[in-house]
Amino acid sequence: MPVISAPVDGIDLRYDVAGAGPAVVLLHGSVLSRAIWRGLGYLGPLAEHHTVIRVDLRGHGSSGTPHDAEAYTQERFVRDLLAVLDAEQLPRASLVGYSLGARIALTTAVQHPDRVDALVSLGGSASPQRGAGDEVFFPGVIDAVATGGMEQFCARQSLGPDVEERRARATRAAFLRAVHEAVSALLAATDATAGIDPELLAECEVPALWMAGTEDHPRFEESRQAAAVMPRPRFVPLEGRDHGGSLFPPGPVLEHVLPFLQEELAG
Repeated sequence: MPVISAPVDGIDLRYDVAGAGPAVVLLHGSVLSRAIWRGLGYLGPLAEHHTVIRVDLRGHGSSGTPHDAEAYTQERFVRDLLAVLDAEQLPRASLVGYSLGARIALTTAVQHPDRVDALVSLGGSASPQRGAGDEVFFPGVIDAVATGGMEQFCARQSLGPDVEERRARATRAAFLRAVHEAVSALLAATDATAGIDPELLAECEVPALWMAGTEDHPRFEESRQAAAVMPRPRFVPLEGRDHGGSLFPPGPVLEHVLPFLQEELAG
């Protein structure tokens, strides 16, 4: 697994590479890791026609876990992503992001459109993120993680030690592997993330596929709104899905993502 140093603060950034073809970078959501893309069935289909780079975002997985909120600004995430592209000698890549990863992908596309071939936003948003953690997880999530750690984080989402369903057990296990000081700092930084100016979205010529669950409020409305502003958008509703269910099952997502990438990269 390649390891590079983050350009701003030198923490370890870990990622892996699979497949061959035009490059696609996969960016996971908060409190997850690059493992979700294999576990949920995305890596195999994408790697058939692409060089797929799965990144452990700072504060997640095997990457470094700083404990201060300043380490988790969009600026830091974007610079990390560009450093990965540079390490792999990739002038450009397509970006596929979920939730936090979608915001990082969007910010990169807006600020560095010359580095992005295409953008896929899954459960993403261009809106201010004040209160987003409470909406995605539960009210008071930042204080709960800071004081009660990841066990409290799980318990407040009905993911206690007695869960039996396979997906719930896997989710609990993934959450408990996180470093709670890093998660608390990340959520605080996310809560302070400003919106992206609609004028900047309107100037971004990167082809964008926005997908969000019809039960994922307010991300569904925010995704649709952002797509309407961009000059080269597509918007696809994921019927009946909430935020946590955005990625699974993968079939209805990939049936749009794969041809979108193929069409845009061929063009």
